[in-house]
Amino acid sequence: MHRTTRIKITELNPHLMCALCGGYFIDATTIVECLHSFCKTCIVRYLETNKYCPMCDVQVHKTRPLLSIRSDKTLQDIVYKLVPGLFKDEMKRRRDFYAAYPMAEVPNGSNEDRGEVSEQDKGNLADDEIVSLSIEFYEGTREEKKGTIENGDLEKEKKNGVRFLRCPAAMTVMHLAKFLRNKMDVPSKYKVEVLYEDEPLREYYTLMDIAYIYPWRRNGPLPLKYRVQPACKRLKLSQLPTSECTNTSGASECESVSDKAHSPATLPATSSSLPSPGTPSHGSPSSNATA
Repeated sequence: MHRTTRIKITELNPHLMCALCGGYFIDATTIVECLHSFCKTCIVRYLETNKYCPMCDVQVHKTRPLLSIRSDKTLQDIVYKLVPGLFKDEMKRRRDFYAAYPMAEVPNGSNEDRGEVSEQDKGNLADDEIVSLSIEFYEGTREEKKGTIENGDLEKEKKNGVRFLRCPAAMTVMHLAKFLRNKMDVPSKYKVEVLYEDEPLREYYTLMDIAYIYPWRRNGPLPLKYRVQPACKRLKLSQLPTSECTNTSGASECESVSDKAHSPATLPATSSSLPSPGTPSHGSPSSNATA
């Protein structure tokens, strides 16, 4: 089983912090030419007087450097998920700013730009937070079920046994599979596999990992499925005994050889070369050595 490796956030700080302000990225923005990232306000203010990257001195743009920067939402989501409390504090600062300056407007701004998005709406989770999930039996891919739905089995599709659970976000898929095994008395020769839609999940994934990896926005229970399959065991290859039947000409020759070996007509008239109790150890064979 793969074990989860925990690392300190300080080891990731060089990849999560802005080189201009020394803080964690806020509205991470990347320069197209060199792919170095900074806070949006930091790099915009810097490019007002400079036309080169502050880290590698690559020319951003000769006349309009703001055309060569792009918002990096993926990097910003990673920072929010890795740094505890950063998203909550940033949203509070934005709400306080617009409360102090109600006349200020955000051109084409979203709710997140105005600080009106909560951590729950964003999808961020804590280790000790409770996650609601639904678990049901996996009946095949969507393409396989499409034919049954078209044939009028939609009511049967709705009547699947769906169960709802409340689990901590730090619970792993392995613990969920073990719970299902004990609940359904699944024999040890079968394995219980947990899936998100049609994709099997790794045993070391936590519910928080699933919420971050897959497009679940907490607008309902986390939809999971399970299936029971025979456990795969490695077969040990038995060594075939070396005999005279290694000829590839066919099984008939092997059978004929074995028949000849056991037939009384082919047995020799004398005993084997090993000396019998009545035979001298170094003498020539005599009539006493006959079978």
